[in-house]
Amino acid sequence: MEIRTSVPLAPYTTLGLGGPARFFAECRSPEEVRETLRHASSRRLRVFVLAGGSNVLFPDRGFDGLVLHLAGDDLSFDDAGSHVLAHAWAGTDWDTLVQAAARRRLGGVECLSGIPGSAGATPVQNVGAYGQEVADTITSVRAIERGGFGNVEFSGDECRFGYRRSRFKGEDAGRYVITGVTFRLEKNARPAVRYPELMRALERTAGAGGVRGGEPTPEDVREAVLALRRGKSMVLDPSDPDTRSAGSFFTNPVLSPGAFADLERRWKKAGGAEAVPSFLESDGIKVPAAWLVERSGFPKGYRKGNAAVSTKHALALVNRGCTAAELLALADEIRAGVRTTFGVQLEPEPVIVPSS
Repeated sequence: MEIRTSVPLAPYTTLGLGGPARFFAECRSPEEVRETLRHASSRRLRVFVLAGGSNVLFPDRGFDGLVLHLAGDDLSFDDAGSHVLAHAWAGTDWDTLVQAAARRRLGGVECLSGIPGSAGATPVQNVGAYGQEVADTITSVRAIERGGFGNVEFSGDECRFGYRRSRFKGEDAGRYVITGVTFRLEKNARPAVRYPELMRALERTAGAGGVRGGEPTPEDVREAVLALRRGKSMVLDPSDPDTRSAGSFFTNPVLSPGAFADLERRWKKAGGAEAVPSFLESDGIKVPAAWLVERSGFPKGYRKGNAAVSTKHALALVNRGCTAAELLALADEIRAGVRTTFGVQLEPEPVIVPSS
């Protein structure tokens, strides 16, 4: 294991922003993770764990500590009777796993196609899209405790998943380094398509003869999801400047009935004629953050200097030659606008790393 110094962090992130790491170590096994943690502890260095870099914003000054980069792929599938267990090293590219599962006609993660990042990052915020979440399939998460360097393992229930959250993002944030995840995937599964947008896309594909027998397979769903995400610049593409983002910059707020009623009153008072879109959740009413952003005066393509709202998706903030500080200034402006218009506080989805 080699520890390097003054390594630029921007190339390791989808936003392409951030100054250098004081120290940088690539780890390809749990043993290397443990060795790196011991090294940092003996020198009292702060540690930031980085994998795919799709959900992180480093400051322009960089990181005055050690960045532990989970690198490399290690993915295997074990037959377990009615289902298959997919075992992934934390650094494994997430979409590589999804593609491999779809080709095997294994159901459970096909709606999560095209999401950048690593398999080990998915449990942290319970990655989800188009009605699926990794909480639906995760059976275990393996990790190393930063304090004692011991191995730990959590069942899916012990991860305490919620909407875009888990124990690793909540009460245990920063306590563990996830090293591996196991997913339970269904054989010959009939995809559960819940979102109207995805249903319409599959219907169009079926009408063009792309879905054989009228029954979509996980591969069919994957291709439809990828097409939808490409249309929103949510699939990494070096030729598309709108993909220089961290994906959705804000989570969809989940409101209490009272807060949602207040939002509706504010919208009607402002002259809004259309109904506020909403989805019932177990812990409240979810409102699309993109809808709130656009109706607070920040349409697709809105620009502040070289930081911009994507021309295709109002939740993606795009680097068009800006600094990290400029992107955060745009995010703050949007949050203030939504708070003034609707009384709703948007929460950022990416990890915003302090410099020290």
